[in-house]
Amino acid sequence: MEPKRIAVISTGGTIEKTYDELAGVLENAVSVLDVMLASLQLRGVVVSRVPLMNKDSLEMTAADHTLIATTAGSMASSHDGVVVVHGTDRLAETGERMVALLGTPPVPIVLTGAMRPWELRTTDALQNLTEALLAVQLVAPGIYAAMHNRVLRFPGVIKDRNGGTFTRRDEP
Repeated sequence: MEPKRIAVISTGGTIEKTYDELAGVLENAVSVLDVMLASLQLRGVVVSRVPLMNKDSLEMTAADHTLIATTAGSMASSHDGVVVVHGTDRLAETGERMVALLGTPPVPIVLTGAMRPWELRTTDALQNLTEALLAVQLVAPGIYAAMHNRVLRFPGVIKDRNGGTFTRRDEP
């Protein structure tokens, strides 16, 4: 059986923040995604890394959302699935932009992120990345968010700031 070809697009966000001990802040300075991927056993999967940007999603512009969407669309034409690692504050905006620009892509595109950076002891980063890598192999073509043991299809995915996760606009 041929291995699944998965493109992993890195855009930054909390999941990739590292601690700068001199400044005393968490920041998007270097990507930790390669370290995270190396810790996983991904049998039957070939990952192509696409380092697109390394921004906190609160700093993303409409042009950034469009760039992420067009890059994901381009990767979808040559891969079996696409995972986009993204900041959670504007993940929903990028997902909606993807729907507007791409419609239903030929393969699944799954966005994921983390509420707490990978470097922290109590992080959801590795769980969410793992869930996204599994979901992209199982769901039908479309655009999704995968986090906290849920896979939600766009449009209509929103960040639940009170619950610290994602939900659908039509859920209570």
